[in-house]
Amino acid sequence: MGGLPLNGNAPPPVTFMTFPGCGGILVSSLHAHHGGRVGTMFIGQQPKAAILEDYARYVNPGRVSVFKMVGLDFVPGRREGVWLWDVDGSRKLLNCRCSGGVFNLGHRPPRVVQALKAALDELDVGDHMLLDEMRAALGKRLAALTPGDIQYSTFSPGGAEAIDVAIKLARAYTGRPGIISVHKGYHGHTGFALATGEDSFRGKFGPMPPGFTKVPFGDADALAAAINEQTAAVIMETIPATGGILIPPDDYYPRVRQLCDQWGAQLILDEVQAGLGRTGRMWAIDEWGVVPDILVIGKG
Repeated sequence: MGGLPLNGNAPPPVTFMTFPGCGGILVSSLHAHHGGRVGTMFIGQQPKAAILEDYARYVNPGRVSVFKMVGLDFVPGRREGVWLWDVDGSRKLLNCRCSGGVFNLGHRPPRVVQALKAALDELDVGDHMLLDEMRAALGKRLAALTPGDIQYSTFSPGGAEAIDVAIKLARAYTGRPGIISVHKGYHGHTGFALATGEDSFRGKFGPMPPGFTKVPFGDADALAAAINEQTAAVIMETIPATGGILIPPDDYYPRVRQLCDQWGAQLILDEVQAGLGRTGRMWAIDEWGVVPDILVIGKG
């Protein structure tokens, strides 16, 4: 239960950070605590004004302020398909953002809800150290769905952590330090993932780990000038989403694949936002007929 104060005492695993002008901040993998106990929480128990007040006081006051300023003091209550209803019933919104691609099946699709309810009758979160039937079944299914001869799956709690794992795998396999990413790319906010991104994402978090280089997306000549015998991997979103849904030239990915093969570097494609049918194909890279060495997927 690391991160949750129990009985008024903070155990050693709790991590606090202090920022100028604010008190201690609890960094926790848990979502809520009530008087030292995890509470059972349901939508609609609190009036909207109380929810906004609690969010500002206990979670993120700046976000509440900005959202109010732009007229988005909207608290999702009922959610179904492509629609969200304000908890006070005042508004109904068409969700085009989908939490960055999480809800590509819509909100609360009945088959998914039914499967989750059935799983709760027999299963739990599992133990990551033990062999597991569900992971074996999912790995087998993914091996059948992914491009080319991709066979093995490793599971992470989120997309950024999966990027960290992919970079560590590439460095361990090649014995090289160099990682080439692209400008306007986005892979998350954890350690190695953050190091691949733009300065606007990482500028306030101190020095980044060494070995990271960026080149323009879609420019195979720039990649050819940057890649060398110290390059462990080339990493990019197949279609950079945060950068503006960028589509590369038709010959770009075949050339990227050829350059990685020429220099013995791993090709890591991030399809956390582009994969799983979002482009009309199961994987966006299928459009170019290229097989990556490591494919990172997630969300929906």
